[in-house]
Amino acid sequence: MFKVGKKFKKLVWSTLVLSAAVTAIAGGAFSAQPTQANAEQAAVSSQLPWMDTSLSPEKRTELLIDAMTLDQKIQQLAGMRGVIPELVECGSPGRHIPGIPELGIPTFRITNGPVGLGGGDCSPQDKATALPVAIGLAASFDPSLAYAFGDLMGGEARTLGLHELEAPGMNLARLGENGRNFEYMGEDPYLAGVLSSKEIKGIQDNDIIAMSKHYALNDQEQNRMSVNVNIDENVLHELYLLPFEMSVKDGNVGSIMCSYNRVSGTYACENEYLLNTVLRDQWGFKGYVQSDFGATHSTAPALNAGLDLEMQSAKFFTNANIKAALADGSLTMDTVNQALSRRYVQMFKYGIFDRPIVRGTIDAETNGSKARDIAEQTAVLLKNEGNLLPLDPSVDSIALIGKSTYVDAAVAGGGGSSRVIPLYTVSPLQGLQNTLEKLGSNAAITKVTVAADNSNLDEAVAAAKDADVVILLAGVVTSEGRDRPSLSLPDSQDDMISAVTAANKKTALVLKDGDPVLMPWVNEVPSILEAWNPGQEDGNVVANLLFGLANPSGKLPVTYPVSKADTPTSTSERYPGVNQGVLDSTGKEIPQVYYSEGLEMGYRWYDAQNIKPLFAFGHGLSYTNFDISKLVVTPKTTDGTKKIQVSFFVENTGKAAGAEVPQVYLGLPKAANEPPKRLVGFEKVWLKPGEKKRVTITIDPAASNHPLSIWDSNADTWKTLDGEYKVYVGNSSDNITLTDSINVRTPVGHSK
Repeated sequence: MFKVGKKFKKLVWSTLVLSAAVTAIAGGAFSAQPTQANAEQAAVSSQLPWMDTSLSPEKRTELLIDAMTLDQKIQQLAGMRGVIPELVECGSPGRHIPGIPELGIPTFRITNGPVGLGGGDCSPQDKATALPVAIGLAASFDPSLAYAFGDLMGGEARTLGLHELEAPGMNLARLGENGRNFEYMGEDPYLAGVLSSKEIKGIQDNDIIAMSKHYALNDQEQNRMSVNVNIDENVLHELYLLPFEMSVKDGNVGSIMCSYNRVSGTYACENEYLLNTVLRDQWGFKGYVQSDFGATHSTAPALNAGLDLEMQSAKFFTNANIKAALADGSLTMDTVNQALSRRYVQMFKYGIFDRPIVRGTIDAETNGSKARDIAEQTAVLLKNEGNLLPLDPSVDSIALIGKSTYVDAAVAGGGGSSRVIPLYTVSPLQGLQNTLEKLGSNAAITKVTVAADNSNLDEAVAAAKDADVVILLAGVVTSEGRDRPSLSLPDSQDDMISAVTAANKKTALVLKDGDPVLMPWVNEVPSILEAWNPGQEDGNVVANLLFGLANPSGKLPVTYPVSKADTPTSTSERYPGVNQGVLDSTGKEIPQVYYSEGLEMGYRWYDAQNIKPLFAFGHGLSYTNFDISKLVVTPKTTDGTKKIQVSFFVENTGKAAGAEVPQVYLGLPKAANEPPKRLVGFEKVWLKPGEKKRVTITIDPAASNHPLSIWDSNADTWKTLDGEYKVYVGNSSDNITLTDSINVRTPVGHSK
């Protein structure tokens, strides 16, 4: 074993000081100086052979693990609350793995992150940029925007001396009531996978380890700690695992978070099939698996199944438990070393051993501007009768009305561990004033905050009657740990919307939510803008969109139903689950939820059941008009392995610059027994008035989303069937304007 004190051939501290002393860092931030603890760490590290940066991450990891004692190894398998020597000003936070200074192992610091830097590793929590919620990012249908989203978060994490960012979240929106839908990327696995993979690259390009979560099927908050998900294997692979597979193969994600729930009877964090068979053997994942906080339920079974790091602290990966498991043979030292190796390789890969832990200052103005630009591209214009929007700035009076949550302050995001403490916020009134000033408008604004019980609704109605136009704000803010009680807006907002709209037909409704909502008043309201939870720049974002300084370009990443009865989860067996006398080892009931809708989830359900939604997946209007034409698909006949080119023209036929998102869907042969179509391609196209562009979308059968394939549960692999495949092109899942087909034929004597 190597002993500290041997002469080391390479001194790295000078490089560390240089990297920490620069005045500007990625992500719009300013640096701090390294602490005395960092300097002492560097002095030790300069003598350690695994600190030779010319070696590969794998070799450095091997040298480090060979030098560790058993007690040191065990200490590194779980988090622990306490003071961070490198950042004593952070108090005693609980999102880190303590370092081992004599081995050059730094404190490994973790932060939450689907919508900005949430619960982090400082107490009190560091402030950060509150971005629009992730479901809003999904609505952008824009991979480059997803990269920018990840880049901003990764840059801020780097600035604050963090190492791992628990993002992106990619559980699918099977359930509209799910309290964490705002953290995720909608109902379609391909869309979620594309955007998540780009977000991961944005994060990891800042040398921050990204994390795909929550693996897998953590699709409801009710009973999330105990529920057992019963699901067919083909449904699991074709829908719910697909974004994770894409994040591994396309995003090269460094870590995975396993979830609280059970899958087919076994907790996700000790599920051999999920963590080893699928993740490592089938997908080739090389990173590490971390438990959700408190999601570990065993010692040897969890480690043997592929869990590498227990968080938030050691309950099962304790010194006594690990040593007992080693002693009785249920656990081997190779497995312990493997768990450490998987994390250390990623840490070496992203330079975490090689830079001091410093806590700089985020450039709030720069990153706030970026957040505003992102949020403006996430909004979805659901309805715009009579072209009420964009509003005319020459109006004399505007009534700004809503419940306090939505009209008095920025809706910066949902609740729970992902909650960001924003660097600043822009209220609706402030944002409206800012936009009117830019437009040279002298419109008078009357703001009415409607009481939770609508007791002053008459005041809002009177203000609406007196105003030239009304901006009505409504929504719902959800949270980790609980689901919504229904799909309806809370706090009697439906009554408020109906009353205000009846008082003034020139009412623009702005929804601020993170899920689909029911709209019994939809035919009464001329214009509806879905702005999601827009983040800290809420006021500026919404006002810029309403007055046309920004043109809505988002598309719905989830289906909005007419009623709960229309959804695929309207029975108790499908949600929230049922008790059937299945008990755990302590005698407690294990709730059972059944994904018996199979592949018919999201728009696939509405297509297959021939149910007309209120607003379909992929729907989104603009302040201009577009035409998609002249579809050409080549080749028309293929063996199922060659790339397919889908080409068409997109033209802006209106009078404003804007963006359209043409969507390509594929219908599989009848023998596949699949829903009518699946999304296989899209592209966001920005066009000036009168501009026309040829767009080509490639369908690659070998791609990570397996666009032509179905999962064969018997063979435990993907397969492509012979037959006719329908190609559909449109600007939403229910507005297909161009169709064609291809034929897949396997040559005699060949197999796919």
